[in-house]
Amino acid sequence: MLTRRTLLATGAIATVPLTSLEALAQNKKDTVVLALTLEPPGLDPTAGAASAIGEIVHYNIFETLTKINADGSVSPLLAESWEVSPDLRTTTLRLRKGVKFQNGVPFTAAAVKFSFDRAGGDKSTNKDKRTFASLTTQVVDDHTVVIINKDIDPDFLFVLGQATAIIVEPQSAATNATKPVGTGPYKLSHWSKGASITLEQWAGFRNPGALRIRRATFRFISDPAAQVAALLAGDIDAFPRVTPRSVAQFKANPRFQVVVSGSRAKTILAINHARKPLNDVRVRRAIAAAIDRKAVIDGGGDGYGIAIGSHYVPGAFGYVDTTGINPYDLDKAQKLMAEAGVKLPLELTMTLPPPPYARQGGEVIAAQLAKIGIHVKLQNVEWAQWLSATYGRKQYDLTLISHVEPFDLGNFAKPDYYWGYQSPQFNALFEQIKTAARPSDRARLLGDAQRLLAEDAAHAFLYQPQWVTVADKRLKGLWKDMPIFVNDLSALHWS
Repeated sequence: MLTRRTLLATGAIATVPLTSLEALAQNKKDTVVLALTLEPPGLDPTAGAASAIGEIVHYNIFETLTKINADGSVSPLLAESWEVSPDLRTTTLRLRKGVKFQNGVPFTAAAVKFSFDRAGGDKSTNKDKRTFASLTTQVVDDHTVVIINKDIDPDFLFVLGQATAIIVEPQSAATNATKPVGTGPYKLSHWSKGASITLEQWAGFRNPGALRIRRATFRFISDPAAQVAALLAGDIDAFPRVTPRSVAQFKANPRFQVVVSGSRAKTILAINHARKPLNDVRVRRAIAAAIDRKAVIDGGGDGYGIAIGSHYVPGAFGYVDTTGINPYDLDKAQKLMAEAGVKLPLELTMTLPPPPYARQGGEVIAAQLAKIGIHVKLQNVEWAQWLSATYGRKQYDLTLISHVEPFDLGNFAKPDYYWGYQSPQFNALFEQIKTAARPSDRARLLGDAQRLLAEDAAHAFLYQPQWVTVADKRLKGLWKDMPIFVNDLSALHWS
């Protein structure tokens, strides 16, 4: 028989699991704070070249027809399936039904055609304008599009998943930089200029049950010491691509996880070919030969990088090792400067954007170039200044920058690109690459293109960076590798 004491005890025991569950429910985190080194100049990835734009909006606010995964594979997103013709020029895509933009307008094939025609149009500011200009998009019905490519591009499905290929709603396209409207799971809640951007889960998303993060805040912290302090204080939950200078202390701290990612980025000392004497290949070769890549990787990238000799990285299809074409050789560098008849000292300015790899690496390179009589004035600029003056108006001699796009060899075939490299031989090679149907031919031509850029010393090609993410150990879903720069909030959750 149960006594009153037994009943009370049993009742007390029975309430423990319920209380614990309630506490767990109350403590279950559904928000996340991430930090980025750079603040984006706007939120429309079709309007600017800054990778920081895509780091916030890509796959979160805006979506693409395909989705690029952490391992570089491609899966369906706004397109449910597709067929590619044997000649690789025609792609037929069947679109997902029941999708709406965040302003309530239905997503249809017409939006796809508008987005791609706009991206390749005369007024386009899309950094991949040339790619989209070669496309013809045909609407079959509301949920079927046919895309015909003038060029043969085996990586076309990957291209369709990049930030420059987002699908925009025609009525809101012009204001996406400040009032972004996409089909993605999150929408802009608040932008505190210079400090942070907050995204909130969009109630109208087609699959809200898949989302475990309700709100995400992106804070902007460029100073390496401040980055470390914010992580240690618990003010941020994750810092993708953090300055790796202090990684050792986080590896030893059980509160954190450290993820070292591969990349398709190329860190280069870009050279302005429009300025004398930098238009002389001997001077460019001298600059390349005066730079010890390992010292730059150690000093600028904190040891996280792999040396490259051209604008292509290990692991990419058709890669060849060109580091031996312009090796570190001070004697050779001095002789080349003498052959070029350059009066020493040669005064140059190196423009450095905010990321620590640029500010730290710039000091290393300036010290190395001084050994061959090149006196470099370091000019630190903010990211908006770099985009407008360096990239936009080509106002620079040298600049240290990471190009993060996976497939950007074609920039060397653009006569108006910011570095001013012009080579009929490279242009002809790139045309052959675009039309090569056989993988073996394409690989051979890609190798020829890499060797040509190295021989021309188009730039001083430095290293393929390895990105480091430091995060709270309980945060799951972070990308292991980064073929593109995104922070996919739909994959994140707390353990």
